[in-house]
Amino acid sequence: MPRATVVGSGPNGLAAAVTLARTGYEVRVLEAAAAPGGAARTAELTLPGFRHDVGSAVHPAALASPFFGAFTRASPIDWITPELSFAHALPGGAAAVWRSLDRTIEQLGAGGPAWRRVLAPLVARADEVARTATDALLGMPRHPVTAALLAAQAAAVTALPPREAAVRALLTGLAAHANTRLPSPTASAAGLVLGTYAQAAGWPVPRGGAGAIIDALIADLHRHGGTLETGLRVRSLELLDRGDPARGDLVMLDTSPRLLLSSPALPRAYARRVRGFRYGAGVAKVDLALAGPVPWTDPLLAGALTVHLGGAASDTVRAERIVASGREPRHPFVIVVQPSVVDDTRAPAGRAVLWAYAHVPGGSRRDPLETVLAELERHAPGVRDLVLAAHTTTAADRELGNPNEVGGDVSGGAFTLAQAVARPVLAGSPWRTPLPGIYLCSASTPPGPAVHGMAGWHAARTALADAGTRVSLATLF
Repeated sequence: MPRATVVGSGPNGLAAAVTLARTGYEVRVLEAAAAPGGAARTAELTLPGFRHDVGSAVHPAALASPFFGAFTRASPIDWITPELSFAHALPGGAAAVWRSLDRTIEQLGAGGPAWRRVLAPLVARADEVARTATDALLGMPRHPVTAALLAAQAAAVTALPPREAAVRALLTGLAAHANTRLPSPTASAAGLVLGTYAQAAGWPVPRGGAGAIIDALIADLHRHGGTLETGLRVRSLELLDRGDPARGDLVMLDTSPRLLLSSPALPRAYARRVRGFRYGAGVAKVDLALAGPVPWTDPLLAGALTVHLGGAASDTVRAERIVASGREPRHPFVIVVQPSVVDDTRAPAGRAVLWAYAHVPGGSRRDPLETVLAELERHAPGVRDLVLAAHTTTAADRELGNPNEVGGDVSGGAFTLAQAVARPVLAGSPWRTPLPGIYLCSASTPPGPAVHGMAGWHAARTALADAGTRVSLATLF
């Protein structure tokens, strides 16, 4: 049997591992951390019985992913998809996006027609939007009309008049997920993809936490003969048993492209491009164990699984620009997730867990607890009094725990227009490297960040095609 070594056990690495194991490879997954999953883990970070997501928490991309769509037919995951996809805190109130497009338009009142103009054409093509967003961006897209429509709607977002305050705030909050300087056409397009998911299928969580996704992937890997070892950090490709590429042995890297620089055989031109690949702003994370639900002043926020604390669109833009310039904003853009609203397995009865990301400069060592609590208190006075325990992770800490998150960049590289296309290099098949038998399959390759497994699937499918084997998701699962 040919062998495959997968470095990194995040969703992309495990997607590649499952693909190769199902096609007859002897697969070995190596993970540096003590537990598998990368940024998709769940752990008791604060108190016993309080289960927090270590990285990703809400997974619209997984629900829309062709890989997970096929995988979960064989290995079901218990998704919880709320009717209220997300809410955005505004001065004196809130705006919300529901799974129903019509309900969202109705609730937005005077802003409803503007929301319809921007989102309705994309929601009508939701499946094609998902396919476009999960392919490589270089070359002819599978659905060129939908790709052109997505670009046109992203441009239309910037033309919304100031009077559409709630719609502008919602769309800017979506774009801010890209964690880059705003306004940005790439961030707007990424935000519209998220908005389409919110209206077409919803923003779900797996019951029990993000770790349930990893558990399902590992179980499938084991069923097909694969193995996983933790606590083994690969610092150099020269020290890795790469097998014999001539007989079809493979290495899949669910890592930063920088690991390739450890090989003296890497061509200089490719190494230069890897060194030029830029990383973006970081995130600082707060996990809270609470004595009860967050006391939001607006009921919309109380019922939302995901809450954006960004204020008006101009406030979010200002905060993201400050971060992009390398400074700490007084009022950063904060993404809050309150899983206990929909999942009673995450905390003891009557208690609650809260997850929050604040956007900060890459490599920041500033503890985010006071900043996040201050932002929460603006919209939920008294939340401090409910805190039973807190766990914080600075941007610098995130890289220490996961070397893929350079400077705390959870996107695997700055999500600019150039790096959305050249990720990490400009190539028709960017998962293939110049080193025989070695492929990249991390978020530093297309289609980029989020829990979708598609980078792993694309990389594994490319490697199999190079070896003369053609596979499809329909035949794999």
